[in-house]
Amino acid sequence: MIYVTGDLHGDIDRFSGKAFRRLRKNDTLIVCGDFGFLWDGSKKEKRQLKWIGRRKYNVLFVEGTHDNLDLLEEYPVTKWNGGDVREISGRLRYLCRGGIYKLEDSEIFAFGGGESKDAENRPDNWWSTELPTQEEIAAGRKNLAARGNRVDYIVSHQCSRKLKEFLNMYDHEANVLDTFFDEIRTGCKFKRWFFGSYHVNKVIPPNQMALYDAVVPITSEKL
Repeated sequence: MIYVTGDLHGDIDRFSGKAFRRLRKNDTLIVCGDFGFLWDGSKKEKRQLKWIGRRKYNVLFVEGTHDNLDLLEEYPVTKWNGGDVREISGRLRYLCRGGIYKLEDSEIFAFGGGESKDAENRPDNWWSTELPTQEEIAAGRKNLAARGNRVDYIVSHQCSRKLKEFLNMYDHEANVLDTFFDEIRTGCKFKRWFFGSYHVNKVIPPNQMALYDAVVPITSEKL
């Protein structure tokens, strides 16, 4: 079984919560960004990453705006289930932007990244790679086109521009990722699109779902 959840922000206690206890051996959990366990590179953090990698189920994640992208790039890129991943530890893997992964009987398009709204309060060396490059977007387009612009599920941290305006009527600024996601929303066929970022659990008809602390089967139509 494949499950999806929202931002973890490095909270190891979430793995001991009731919502996680339904996960069984060889299941898969996908985290929609702000994984948060790659942040300072400390010994404690490395122990936690090893602990997560030893779970009986796979843990996969896309990056959000609270993940250390410099640390993430230190891990090797390999092929896994049809797409590029970074092998973090054991069963713990990062899904690279634009990859399409075959999990059980489903094809899942993953595209992390985002834009920090409080960038002015962050260090001067805050990651300039939060938003995707044109090359990454082109690779994502190519992968989708190779499948006739049709996948089973989409997993991201942020959502399309149109949906962002629906969730926050005061947010009308668009970046390159918003525009790309609008293109996918209108030009691709998919069963459901899961995203994090907003710290809410909310179904947005007809086929999108914002996740925070809920853990839902990827086939679910309701929370």
